[in-house]
Amino acid sequence: MSPDAPTQAPPISFEDTRVAFASKSDAQLRKVYALFAAMNNGTLVKTGSGLMKTALKWGLPGTKFLIKHSIFEQFCGGETIAECRPVTAELGKYNIGTILDYSVEGEGSDASYDRTRDEILATIDEAHRSRHIPFSVFKVTGVANVAILEKLQAGKLLTPDEEAAHTRAVARVEALCARAHQHGVRLFVDAEESWFQHTIDLLTYDMMAKYNRETAIVWNTYQLYRHDRLDALKAAHDTAAEAGYYIGAKLVRGAYMEKEARVAKQRGYQNPINPTKNATDALYDEALRYCIEHVDRISICAGTHNEASSLLLTQLMQQAGLAPNDPRVWFAQLYGMSDNLTYNLANAGYNTAKYLPYGPVAAVMPYLLRRADENTAIAGQSSREFLLIQKEIRRRKGQ
Repeated sequence: MSPDAPTQAPPISFEDTRVAFASKSDAQLRKVYALFAAMNNGTLVKTGSGLMKTALKWGLPGTKFLIKHSIFEQFCGGETIAECRPVTAELGKYNIGTILDYSVEGEGSDASYDRTRDEILATIDEAHRSRHIPFSVFKVTGVANVAILEKLQAGKLLTPDEEAAHTRAVARVEALCARAHQHGVRLFVDAEESWFQHTIDLLTYDMMAKYNRETAIVWNTYQLYRHDRLDALKAAHDTAAEAGYYIGAKLVRGAYMEKEARVAKQRGYQNPINPTKNATDALYDEALRYCIEHVDRISICAGTHNEASSLLLTQLMQQAGLAPNDPRVWFAQLYGMSDNLTYNLANAGYNTAKYLPYGPVAAVMPYLLRRADENTAIAGQSSREFLLIQKEIRRRKGQ
């Protein structure tokens, strides 16, 4: 390492609950403890999920209030961008960025796609105004018809009406990327199901070629539980290097494992998911290494709750002589989870951000129920989140 290389960051311990829960008062910590204790009861989660959905459907008085001030408050920022601002400001006190994630699924009509486009444009404008919002994010299926994306990937001809609908969808994506470029706001394009992901990739690379000439504005997402995704990233890098633009790569493990396996079996093709979790972990870490080796062309966001991969990325940065706050390298976790990663990374000077879902309570219920399911006890063991909260409560009591 050269003498003028950046000073190495202090060692990180993801077990430091003092840092992880510094933003929580004793009362707030007890409230979170009670919530995660409830989520550690699988029967309660299953029963409660059904009751919440039914109560919302029937419009029972007080239901929205109870949800909003419990599980919604833990995992979401609010129902609107304005309601998210206090959370954004609070995270900003700890040098943690916010990624506003509009978590309302499209209804399949042009009107709903236009509404989603306009909402994402508003998040880009908000990011432009706030120094605490480093990224915006959207799903292509929020502004485009899934069936048409799938048909394109299958190589089928579109009808004239479908061609026109797809042209409108591309125009919506273009509007988002153009606004992000205008304001210098990084924009994540989320990954989706494999049977139309290639269509999304091609559209995203077209946007990169247009808007990533000076720096990585448009970022693609790579789900490394798919065995072909590192090869896809390498191919994208080669194309970008040859054409003279930059790659933004958000690396995640993946979100549709059961669905991918089911559809592969139904349609009679090989399951694109790695055979084991160890294989996914190895591929993810290999992708981290590849990105750091090519950081002159690739900007990276490690969207992960995995402690080993997060620690590895800090080590790779140090070995490459990169400062913790190098603007090309980011870490991100979901709001309400893995504060031991986010706060300790930010405390050590690394670029970190929280995905902050928002939207009407009823509309984000599918997201909330997934979070509750993820934090349910497995095989009689308490969830990682619950154990960390327990540890911090004991520390504060001097035990």
